[in-house]
Amino acid sequence: MTGAARSERVPVGGGTRPGPGRVLAYLGLGLAGFLVAVAGALVQAAWFPVGLLLALAGAVGLFWGGALVTRAKLGVAVPAGLWAVTVLVLTATRPQGDFLFGAEASSYLFLLGGMGAAGLCLALAPADRPLFDPTRPLGGGRSGTPPRKGG
Repeated sequence: MTGAARSERVPVGGGTRPGPGRVLAYLGLGLAGFLVAVAGALVQAAWFPVGLLLALAGAVGLFWGGALVTRAKLGVAVPAGLWAVTVLVLTATRPQGDFLFGAEASSYLFLLGGMGAAGLCLALAPADRPLFDPTRPLGGGRSGTPPRKGG
């Protein structure tokens, strides 16, 4: 194997450590996941139908935005994981009898809807590929073949 061919090989998994910018991005996404969970917990019960939709839209926006910003599935997993942990901690009642989530349908819809949205965003995250590829034609066809007529 020649030196040129050896230098072109990319190690499996990237092989490089993430830079400080990427680490800061993940820390910021984690903090945003915590804040969106707390804000969503307060809003979803206050204004039931609209508040629930607003809280879920904020969670989906954070998860999908994390995927687009970092171009990695970890960009969804970090805020979604901290969102889920925060929501689960907020569901626990305290010894004094205080609670943030009541035993209502909106609380369960917020919890399960957010976890489902996290799963969908994780599955659809555009990792390691450009969001818009100008060399690829619209419709998903191959770039070297002409379009078929009449059919």
